[in-house]
Amino acid sequence: METMRTTFRVNGKDVELDVEPRRLLVSVLREELGLTGTHIGCDTANCGACAAGVDGKAIKSCTMLAVQADGKDIITIEGLTKDGALHPVQRAFLEKHGLQCGFCTPGMIMMSYWLLNQNRDLDDEEIKKRLSGNLCRCTGYHDIVASIRYAEGLIREERE
Repeated sequence: METMRTTFRVNGKDVELDVEPRRLLVSVLREELGLTGTHIGCDTANCGACAAGVDGKAIKSCTMLAVQADGKDIITIEGLTKDGALHPVQRAFLEKHGLQCGFCTPGMIMMSYWLLNQNRDLDDEEIKKRLSGNLCRCTGYHDIVASIRYAEGLIREERE
């Protein structure tokens, strides 16, 4: 199979790979780079378990070809942790029980990270609306929303 030389930055590190043009970004992240926190859930872009950040925007990495990421800056859930310290969104999900089985958690955290980076004061209904593309089959979203609200406060504290 023919490959294309693809270069991008993942979690702050430059990566250069020969990639088959038909390979999805989620597969390259998991299989080539070992970033298995990005989950493959539905293969139809419905669940959001594969959410990652590309050039500052949340995307479902199962909808993007890896070659489309050429020259882009990518962040996965592994990239949120700095020097062994969890990002405030990760800490909030842990402390406020925003997870149960954990399968959707990486995608929920990445979407929450993106939402909170928008510097908006979101009410609970707006959070639920913006998370509507990420499915959780366990929690009913109450603790997820509470985690995001808590993370918002932690991020504000860090910025002050």
